[in-house]
Amino acid sequence: MAGFCSFSLLALNVCLLLGSSFADDPYASFEFVVSYITASPLGVPQQVIAVNKKFPGPTINITTNNNVVVNVRNKLDENLLMHWSGIQQRRSSWQDGLLGTNCPIPPKWNWTYQFQVKDQVGSFYYFPSLNFQKASGGFGSIIVNNRAIIPIPFDTPYGDITIVIGDWYIQNHTALRKTLNAGKDLGMPDGVLINGKGPYRYNDTLVPAGIDYETLSVEPGKTYRLRVSNVGISTSLNFRIQNHNLLLAESEGSYTVQQNYTSLDIHVGQSYSFLVTMDQNASSDYYIVASARFVNETIWQRVTGVGILHYSNSKGKASGPLPAGPQDQFDKTYSMNQARSIRWNVTASGARPNPQGSFRYGSINVTDVYVLKNKPPVTIDGKRRTTLSGISFVNPATPIRLADEYKVKGVYKLDFPTKPITGPPRMETSVINGTYRGFMEVILQNNDTKVQTYHMSGYAFFVVGMDYGEWTENSRGTYNKWDGIARSTAQVYPGAWTAILISMDNVGVWNLRTENLDSWYLGQETYVRVVNPEPNNKTEFPIPDNALFCGALSNKQKPQDISSASSMQRCFILMISALFSAFA
Repeated sequence: MAGFCSFSLLALNVCLLLGSSFADDPYASFEFVVSYITASPLGVPQQVIAVNKKFPGPTINITTNNNVVVNVRNKLDENLLMHWSGIQQRRSSWQDGLLGTNCPIPPKWNWTYQFQVKDQVGSFYYFPSLNFQKASGGFGSIIVNNRAIIPIPFDTPYGDITIVIGDWYIQNHTALRKTLNAGKDLGMPDGVLINGKGPYRYNDTLVPAGIDYETLSVEPGKTYRLRVSNVGISTSLNFRIQNHNLLLAESEGSYTVQQNYTSLDIHVGQSYSFLVTMDQNASSDYYIVASARFVNETIWQRVTGVGILHYSNSKGKASGPLPAGPQDQFDKTYSMNQARSIRWNVTASGARPNPQGSFRYGSINVTDVYVLKNKPPVTIDGKRRTTLSGISFVNPATPIRLADEYKVKGVYKLDFPTKPITGPPRMETSVINGTYRGFMEVILQNNDTKVQTYHMSGYAFFVVGMDYGEWTENSRGTYNKWDGIARSTAQVYPGAWTAILISMDNVGVWNLRTENLDSWYLGQETYVRVVNPEPNNKTEFPIPDNALFCGALSNKQKPQDISSASSMQRCFILMISALFSAFA
């Protein structure tokens, strides 16, 4: 074993030396084995998707500008792609892990992602993006730390804790997928998980015995950074910790104006960092709660995640009722006002030394305007579908970016409308034509009855306004043009709109979608294609030498062979294979 360890270290050093020829920034390498395991998060055995036999998957802990190498082995019985939500993939949409840019990883194959977290810090997460698989797991947290030379706008916390919350069904993703394909709603979730675990038994009637729950162990008097992501399917959750304030500090890569909240609504796909000081007397443990929002709370009582905050000097177990959340079941004004209160810290440094606010987005002229409207599901050609502006997106057999690279015609249409279409809804592969170095205004109009959360790959956009009713051009008078938060995921309340501004400086093909997994699965998405028209430009990395081929380009795909990988990837795969052989 000692000899093998020496070999592994040598191989790793060789890999890093090879990597240094590509960039001066350090490499961080990970091996992800994605497989099924049996778990019982709500007390009932079920099949879940694990990464390295862990549910949730391991945290990716990296630093600004690291070159990240993730070798993904697909041990599922269906195709797989991993998406790195909020990681901007600067100049390289090839690594985004979505059907618009990548061919899937077939069962029993591996594929190595290699990307740089260029000029990014913050809290994000990853998940499998195909076939409704996220509903069975496969997700985990991503931490991007500041470089040592860049100060953070608060004292260094005593500890850094990741928390993933989300609604959960006892049925696995294949069963849920069949329900949607049959034209039915998924119905109420069976519960809410906190770090993959069910609720603490705070109520003997609502919570059965024998469920494993999450416990966060802390030291009294210390301040911790809690990074919380809603990785669920479609339920907005209110997050709170009994008797503790949540000092909001960061959201999806942007430092915020620091404000205390007793609770915060975290919508599907969103991530936040809170600074929490353990300043209570520890007479007992304290409840950690993630409860469903904007629902009939009497009916949805069981859809509540409950964990435990345990001081090292705690004198007893938590007991009694849960701390109350917002009392506004059918009034979303409170939640919207809370969302509006989240502001960009314009004086703090982000990933670079200069203040975040040095990018004065409010003074830039808008070049393109898109009004994207969603409605309740409709029937198109006998199928239940969701739409954006009347178009239900159909993923092409050949990824859009790959079709561009090899000049494959007829894969998509570059004709997504700037306003909702007036005729009947239709199913198409219609893509937005983004203007390179343009400044795009997107109005997200939600005419459905539930909260929608929208995400855009490749960018952090500025959330400049939201309100109830229909957006009009006069609505621009309410925009925040100074310290609107920059993030990659924004909620849109039912019967309301949210306006975002995007600086189109990242070349590639980028997904714009609802994060509500059921609506996304049924077609509520599109892509934005951003091309630099200058000849011989170097604003995008070339196609990876290990690219997978499918659709019209299937004939280019060779049997899997690590000889098709880059030197860095090949070395890494050999080293990992040796590791697995040694422990087999």
